[in-house]
Amino acid sequence: MSLSLRRMAGTLAGKTTLIISRGLGRGGTQLPGVVARRIDPFILRELADDLPQGVVLVTGTNGKTTTARMLAAILQRHGWRVLHNRAGANLITGLTATAIAGADAWGRLRAEIGLFETDEAHLPAAIGETQPRVVLVLNLFRDQLDRYGEVDTIAKRWRAALATLPASSTVVLNADDPAVAGLGENLGCRVLYYGLQDTRHGVAGVQHMADSQFCRRCGTAYVYQPAFYGHVGHYHCPACGLTRPTPEVRLQRLSLEGTTGATLALADEHSAWEIRLPLPGLYNALNATAAAAAARALAIPPDEIRAALEQFSAAFGRLERLTVGGRELLMALIKNPVGASETVRMLVGARGAAGPLALLIVINDKIADGTDVSWLWDADFEQLAERVEQVVVSGTRAEDMAVRLKYAGVPPERIVVEPALARALDRALALAPADQPLYLLPTYTAMLELREELVRRGLARPFWED
Repeated sequence: MSLSLRRMAGTLAGKTTLIISRGLGRGGTQLPGVVARRIDPFILRELADDLPQGVVLVTGTNGKTTTARMLAAILQRHGWRVLHNRAGANLITGLTATAIAGADAWGRLRAEIGLFETDEAHLPAAIGETQPRVVLVLNLFRDQLDRYGEVDTIAKRWRAALATLPASSTVVLNADDPAVAGLGENLGCRVLYYGLQDTRHGVAGVQHMADSQFCRRCGTAYVYQPAFYGHVGHYHCPACGLTRPTPEVRLQRLSLEGTTGATLALADEHSAWEIRLPLPGLYNALNATAAAAAARALAIPPDEIRAALEQFSAAFGRLERLTVGGRELLMALIKNPVGASETVRMLVGARGAAGPLALLIVINDKIADGTDVSWLWDADFEQLAERVEQVVVSGTRAEDMAVRLKYAGVPPERIVVEPALARALDRALALAPADQPLYLLPTYTAMLELREELVRRGLARPFWED
């Protein structure tokens, strides 16, 4: 069987699997890719080669889905037809399934550019199979140690994969994350850095859950002036002089506006522009800066970046807003210490000095979440101690979360344990005051289960329709 016939057969088999999977309500984000690759192991490589504007890969521990969606909105505003794994299927089989879904029955793509959110462990394979035009790396934190290992292990694999890129590629890196910034050394392709210049959003010292605290050259502890969160900030080594790279795309000034949004003043060597971002939180401002940097690497003008981001809406489960009985629900995915801490910081800061919080926290320990939930003890839930009006905890590790909140200083009488998710949602809605939002903080599989329950109740759309 020739490669072209294999490609057609693989595409048809994958599309058939997709139709069946979605007909059964399964979404079809991975299995079509598995089936297609059994027939044609080179199908993703062949489809990627057909994209006239090439491929962009987005990876990192936190913010991949949101940043990729931001960049997709910018690319579409620019007028390009975008092939994008919008549902977040970021394993190599998910990338393949996305490419198949975007092809016709003959295996021909209709898109001009590919945009793939990519799982940290699958980035080397994605680079090998797509030969990307741009690789955007957001951050690198400890996450799911049972799946990934320590950050140094992942960084080593990334560095080896990035070293294979041709001179025509561009790697866009977070200057404020030393584990990421170091990836740009000695690459044979273009390297572009982005970063936050507004030091008002930092603190004097590195936080306790920081992962990359020591100089990659000499092992001395970095000095931060300041740290923004985790090990992200303005760092230098007092021993050997290694320091944060100067970013080409800069977030010069940032004004955070509670849970409603933020105003960003961005600049590069050619221009300066301001964006009113309709997403809250420091980390979303950095996601927007990353998306803008990748867009500038593709020579997209600032006015198109601004127009796209000012109309942006969050991905499912990532600061997704819903309304139930006139009450606002805000769902924010938490899955590791830094992400959880920053989400809590945003919520606490948004409600004012004395405003109470009503929460539903759902913690699972399934494979996609990471079976090791010790990260709960590194997340800064202490911020909630004086702020929680009522918190319902659910999921397979509900009891663990309840214990963590107790040790964080949340009064035990304000903690309700309900492992069954549907009952937990009902309980949280009943206990939360009607005049304030209910915040939903699930891990990954818990988020999918929670959205499935909301879909069943007619309160949300299936994620593949989002």
